[in-house]
Amino acid sequence: MADFVTVIGGGLAGCEAALYLAAHGIKVKLYEAKPLWRSAAHKSNDLAEIVCSNSLKSTVTTTASGALKAELDIMGCRLLEIARNNAVPAGSALAVDRDGFSRDVTSAVYSEPNITVVHEVAERIPENGITIVCAGPVCHDALAGALGELTGQSSLHFFDAAAPIVTAECIDYSRAFFGARYGKGDADYLNCPMTKDEYLAFHSALVTAERVIDEVGGVFEGCMPVEVMAARGVDALRFGPLRPVGFRDAGKPYAVLQLRRENTESTLYNLVGFQTNLKFGEQKRVFSMIPALKNIEIVRYGVMHRNTFINAPQCLTKSLCLENRNGVYVAGQLCGVEGYVESIATGLLAAINVAHALRGEAAVPPPETTVLGALVRYITSPSKDFQPMNANFGVLPPLDGVKKAERKQAYYDRCVASCKEWAADYLT
Repeated sequence: MADFVTVIGGGLAGCEAALYLAAHGIKVKLYEAKPLWRSAAHKSNDLAEIVCSNSLKSTVTTTASGALKAELDIMGCRLLEIARNNAVPAGSALAVDRDGFSRDVTSAVYSEPNITVVHEVAERIPENGITIVCAGPVCHDALAGALGELTGQSSLHFFDAAAPIVTAECIDYSRAFFGARYGKGDADYLNCPMTKDEYLAFHSALVTAERVIDEVGGVFEGCMPVEVMAARGVDALRFGPLRPVGFRDAGKPYAVLQLRRENTESTLYNLVGFQTNLKFGEQKRVFSMIPALKNIEIVRYGVMHRNTFINAPQCLTKSLCLENRNGVYVAGQLCGVEGYVESIATGLLAAINVAHALRGEAAVPPPETTVLGALVRYITSPSKDFQPMNANFGVLPPLDGVKKAERKQAYYDRCVASCKEWAADYLT
């Protein structure tokens, strides 16, 4: 047995796992491919780089995302704390200054004496010792192949996309207004309304614009390219990211694009829900048809990339360890969860289970009445057509005798109580 734990991948799950193990006196070798190799989605040399939206979703206690954050607080999550320290206004959501967040995570990892960062492309999984593989969702082909060989399953994949980022200076503020839908937040979003004629012209240009990949199969519904959504019907966007509802004293816009702050200085904005596969020139042409963005200046274009994940129900145990390879754990989006916070959560859980294994103790999964426990059950249960899953109350065991209006809060309360009980027994 090696005298250290190998963690492959310096993303959200890998950094959370490494920090937990190091804090518990366990030495870690953290393998990060950058700057030697980057996927098409990565730009920075920092660890824990956020490549799509900068939102870590809702903090509200009537949401599964809010419940999962509460569970992570109970578990002592480091990255969630760093995220809050780098928060930018986003209504009821936790959105971060992505550069500040990555910079602070990188600093935390490098300042930990029990962590050694190795900048090397990990193409194989070590044959000895304990390894946590967190190199998703944009996994190096060689490592994906090695993992596929090890699990006996072909790696699955779907296409994911990121939204463009624009400068604050390019926005025509006379055609925009600040505010959050239904007053959730303190004017945290910049809203770009369109009339019916403006929207119809925009929609027509969007669905006929040139794409980088003409036919995209296996698109993840939770991060669908805006042009794919638009092609489903002329009003699809008006019931999605451009829905013109929830605004007071804004007249009656036909469609509304929301912009969310990207950094604490408010010099950059993200086009909310505008993940895209359009060619760069087409992004500038089509998105400039939105009146407030007529002088659009894109500093980071939207891109599409392949997300890799294993067929977890056929090869993963509830401890996040491979069934046929004791000592190899898989966490993050590679194990079949979808989302930043979900990735952090599985990285933390894998590290907790590794710490117990090193002490010769059995793994005890979180109860299925927690969001994290329910997600673990989902990704490890038999499935004919397995697809990644976000945190949601639908994966939890149902509640009996609770009124519909009170159900979401009841789910949250049960999640917190169950997690506290599990943590008191398992994390001490």
